[in-house]
Amino acid sequence: MPDSRFYDALGPVALAELAELTGAVLAVPAHAKRKIEGVAPLARAGAGSIAFLGDRRYLRDLENTDAGACFITSDHADRAPPRCAVLIAAQPQAAYALAAARLHRPRASLDAVAIHPEAEIEPGAILAAGVTVGAGARIGAGTQIGANTVIGPGVAIGRGCRIGAGAVIGFALIGDEVRIFAGAVIGEPGFGVAAVGAEMIDVPQLGRVIVQDRVTIGANSCIDRGAWDDTVIGENTKIDNLVQIAHNVRIGRNCVFAAQTGISGSVVVGDGVMFGGRAGIADHLEIGAGAKIAAAAGVMKSVPAGEVWCGSPARPLRRFMRETAWVAKSAQARGEPETDD
Repeated sequence: MPDSRFYDALGPVALAELAELTGAVLAVPAHAKRKIEGVAPLARAGAGSIAFLGDRRYLRDLENTDAGACFITSDHADRAPPRCAVLIAAQPQAAYALAAARLHRPRASLDAVAIHPEAEIEPGAILAAGVTVGAGARIGAGTQIGANTVIGPGVAIGRGCRIGAGAVIGFALIGDEVRIFAGAVIGEPGFGVAAVGAEMIDVPQLGRVIVQDRVTIGANSCIDRGAWDDTVIGENTKIDNLVQIAHNVRIGRNCVFAAQTGISGSVVVGDGVMFGGRAGIADHLEIGAGAKIAAAAGVMKSVPAGEVWCGSPARPLRRFMRETAWVAKSAQARGEPETDD
C-alpha cells in the first residue's frame, strides 16, 4: 500500500464499482462483490490489490501474481491465475489509473495555520518567515529552512539540513546534512498518462522520494516522486541547478549531475556516475557505476560501468572520435572547405 503519511486510503471498494467506474467487464460475474483495498504492480500485488497488464513483457508477472484482481485485454485474459479476478478492459492502464484515483488520495496541505499542530520540529531547527509545515511532518535539529518554503504533510527532514527559500518538498523522506537550494521542487507527481479513447488522463503517482544523507540539490531542480516504487537519490550525490529527475529513478552514491541534465523515468544509475550539462537519458536504462556521460549527450542505450559516452545518439568515446574523424576526412576528400563556424 502507498505510504499512509502521504496518501489517504479510500477503500475497500467492490469490484462491481470499479468495473462500472472504468468501463471494464468482469470475466466472472460472481467476483463482483470481491473487495479491493488498493492498487499495486503485478509483481507486488496482494489479495487486496488490483493491478494491470499493459505490456506483453510482463506476462510472466501476470502468471505469478498474487493480485486479487487485474485489468487485462481480452487477448491475455486466459493467462491470469485462477485466484485473480479478471476485468476485461480495452485500455488496462487507463482503467488502472481511474481505479487508483478512486482508492488512493494524496494528502494535501490546505491548513489554515502555517505550522500544523501535528508537525514535529526538534529544538534548534530554524524556520524563516512564511515557511509552511504540514500535518505529521518532522524536521530535525539544526536544520535551517528559508523563507516561503513549503513542507508537505508527512515529510521527514533530517538533522543539519539547509533548505533555500521557496523550495517545495512533499511525499519525501530527506536524510541528514542535505542541502536543497532555492526553488527546488521535490515530490511532485511524475509524468504518467494513459489514453481513454482520444483523451489523455493522468496516472496517479503513489510513490515517494528518498533523499539520502549529504545530498546536494541545486536551485530550481525537480525530482519527481515514484509512480509506485520510490525515486531514490543516493548518499553524497551532487545535483546542479535546473536538473530534472523523473519518477522511479534510482541513483547511487557520489554521483554528479551538471546543470540541465534530464533523467527519464525508471533509469538506474550506479555509484560514482558523472553527467555533463544538458545530458539526456531515455527511460528504463541502466548507467553502470563509474560511467561518464558527456555534456549534451543523448543516451538511448544502457551504458556499461566505467565507460565514457558522448554524442547524440550517444556512443562510446573512442567510437565517437573515430566517426567524427571519418566524417571530417570524407568532407575534406570531397573538397568541402574547413570551417570553425
